[in-house]
Order: sequence, then C-alpha cells, then structure tokens
Amino acid sequence: MKPLIIHIFFHNPLSYFYFIYLNTHNYNHYFLKVMDRSSNKSTVSRRAGILDELESKGQVNVVDLSKMFDISEVTIRNDLSHLEKQNMLIRARGGAIKMKFYRMGIDPSISDKQKEYQKEKQKIAKAALKFIEDGDTIVLDSGTTTTEIAKNLGQFKNLTIITNALNIAIILSEYEGFNVFMPGGILRKKSLSLVGVLADENFMKFSCDKLFLGVDGFDTTHGLSTPNTEEAHLNQIMINVAKKAIVVTDSRKFLRRRFAFICPLSHIDVVITDSGITEEDKTRLEKNGVEVIIT
Repeated sequence: MKPLIIHIFFHNPLSYFYFIYLNTHNYNHYFLKVMDRSSNKSTVSRRAGILDELESKGQVNVVDLSKMFDISEVTIRNDLSHLEKQNMLIRARGGAIKMKFYRMGIDPSISDKQKEYQKEKQKIAKAALKFIEDGDTIVLDSGTTTTEIAKNLGQFKNLTIITNALNIAIILSEYEGFNVFMPGGILRKKSLSLVGVLADENFMKFSCDKLFLGVDGFDTTHGLSTPNTEEAHLNQIMINVAKKAIVVTDSRKFLRRRFAFICPLSHIDVVITDSGITEEDKTRLEKNGVEVIIT
C-alpha cells in the first residue's frame, strides 16, 4: 500500500506536521515529523546573536549562551563549530574567543610593535636562550621578540648568526666572538628586514642548527602567516635550512591570521609563548608534535 500523507496546517503558517500512515502486511507504522520552517531563520538569528556577544565581550561560553538563547548546550556547541569553520571565531575551552583578521595593508612598524607586550616578549626571549649552545649556527628572523633574543646573548662566546634584520645586526655587532651574516636584499622599512630574490638565493646557501622565527599570525588550524608575501617566502626558506624551527611569539598572535601563508604546524618543532595561549591551541600544537614552552 502506498504511504498516505496528510498535511495538517495550523494558524501559524511557519509550522506544519507531516503525518505518514503506512500499512505493511499486518504492521502499522506511524511516522510523525515536525517540520518547522522558522528553524533556519532562528538558527541564523541565534548565530548572529552569538557573534554580537563575541564582538562586545571578546569571549563567550557555552553555558551562558545556552541560558541566553534558551537552547541546549549541544546546539550551542554546534553553532560555535559552524562559526569556527566560517573563520568567524576560535573555539576555546568551554566556549569561544574573538578572532581578529588583519588586511595585508595593515603592517605596523617595528617601533609600534616594540611598545606592545614588551614584558611577555622579554620572558619569551630568555626562555629561548635555553635552546642555544656555544658553537651553534642560528638564524634570527626579523621581529621584536627576536630582537629581545639578540639583546640577551651576552652569556655566549662563540656563535654564528644569520639575520635579515638590520636592527638585529647592529645589536650583534657589539658582541665579540660572533660571526654575523646578512643575506642582502631589498629593505622593508617598516620591519627593517631584507627580503626579495637576493635574500632568498643567499639564504638557500646557508645551513643552521636553530631558527628563531617571529610571526604576525598564528592560527593552529591553519598555520603561520605574515602580512608580506616576500617575507613569507623568505621565512619558508629559513625553515627549510634549519635543523630545528623555534617559533617565538606572544599569545596575542594566536588570534590572528594574516594575508601570506608561511607553513603548517608540521614544519615547526617548538613554540615559546606566554600564559595567554588557550588550552585548545596548546593541545592542538602538542598533538601535531610541537613542543610548547610557556613562560
């Protein structure tokens, strides 16, 4: 017997029932399915409300959102997962945090960056020194955290250092017993770094024990990024010539994804950061085989 479908309409035109009666042999099967045409609309509205909360507070948690929208925590978690896939937020323990995106054109100068998170960068730099031994050949990428590393190398007597940063080279020139190499290239005035074809070609001629890499963006579901494409390409070469790639970055960078992709998590060995890193980011790094040092 063919299914009998009865449409029962209510005063509310957004809702209706499908009642399906099916008689098969001696068994009667009844299927009742509630179809709510307003569900899609309410889902969109709820997710928009979640983003509004995130915009105003910077972070949200599942329990509060569940109470606010009078809906199950499972549904809220699904909402957060959906919004994360759309790159609208970052999932965090028990909720989510605001994701900050930056256009390629927004490229703060190194003098502006030096004013931000200064204490955290100094602690990260001191933790990085534990990975350096006399006799090492190391690469110091341009950046404010790597500049702090350069300022604190006084305990070492014999290092070979390759850097593409003018300000770092000047600091290193004060140390006796250090061999300092610069790759040449085109000067990026905002970062005081040398980039371009000449820098790329010369870096490929080197080999080093450890790379200390600073980043502008670090999304643990995506990888490392920077606002400048030439800088990103040079960073890729640095990673390739290093036996160990060590990322030194304050936790604020984990909330950013920048224009130019550098590499996935699988290409780095160690991350040194401050206590602001979320548990989710830390766990994701460790699951990808990355050692995480928190200062």
